Amino acid sequence: MILSRGGFRQTLFAAAALFVAGAALSPAIAGPEPVEPVEISARPISAFRIGRAEKKFGPLEFVGGLEMTSPARDFGALSAFRFLKPGSDFIGVADTGFWFFGTVTHDADKRPSGIQNFHMQQMVDASGLPVDEKAEVDAEGLAVKDGIATVGFERDHRVSQFNIDPDDMKAPFQQLDFLIPAWELRRNRGFETVTRANPYGQHEGGLVVVSEKSLDKSGNIFAAIIEGPRKGVFTVKRNGDFDITDGAFLPNGDLLLLERSFTMAGGLKMRLRRIYGESVEKGAVADGPVLLEADMSYQIDNMEGLDIWTRDDGALMVSLFSDDNHSILQRNLYLEFILHED
Repeated sequence: MILSRGGFRQTLFAAAALFVAGAALSPAIAGPEPVEPVEISARPISAFRIGRAEKKFGPLEFVGGLEMTSPARDFGALSAFRFLKPGSDFIGVADTGFWFFGTVTHDADKRPSGIQNFHMQQMVDASGLPVDEKAEVDAEGLAVKDGIATVGFERDHRVSQFNIDPDDMKAPFQQLDFLIPAWELRRNRGFETVTRANPYGQHEGGLVVVSEKSLDKSGNIFAAIIEGPRKGVFTVKRNGDFDITDGAFLPNGDLLLLERSFTMAGGLKMRLRRIYGESVEKGAVADGPVLLEADMSYQIDNMEGLDIWTRDDGALMVSLFSDDNHSILQRNLYLEFILHED
């Protein structure tokens, strides 16, 4: 759907209101079909700020984006993703209990041009049967390494590991200790970020988890390093009214966090915040500067997925996905930026 600037703002505002109100927007999970090929139509997005041609937004340069639609009932609710091949093949999780796989294509000018080979598979239990209860498969965070997917779930808070097989995803083979006391995790504010630290840094590539909005007594957000030589609980300073929806480590060891806000006065917003790597430490309060903030005058929606990769020309790339909550008022977006480090 192509919207005017005013129509876009009204649509996103209505969608955000429904999202925050907790409306039951997701349809019932489909039957046990193991792999579901999904036809994706992708409309290119050439400008990040609506009606403006500018490309630079602080240290970020907008490359391009896609608005994705599909007739498939299960398509949507895309909560987290990671590239299996830089800027190309990806794996993801939907908070309705589905895996998804696909490929981002690019044109001759390196702008995203489409989504190919997209397919979905429902999460299954140890017996291989589809899990139909959303509270058991509310997948929100994802990390990948060496053929293993590590997934953060909320409501039934856990961090689970799966062998990656795009044609036959099975039940988890292992549950990890996430170190944070379970009673400190709020029901719908659990692990939105699951990522791996810099392999050459102090955490030696260990897993790091960050909750969306589970707060300690000081109002900071619970997080933990759950692998590596310096395991332990830490917190992330909550900056304003933003909640954390995903994150990934930069090559220099800093942690880039994707954040979302909704207020009646300000509507829906997204933000990228760079957390200093040295502050990601047991017992510390991690913090860092805001790199980008965007409201409904930009091409955003309910931004939930983030990954970082290096382009073939050496550019450091940041890619984002949105979660449409299976609402006709929201959109599934893919956005791509260059992060300039100089």
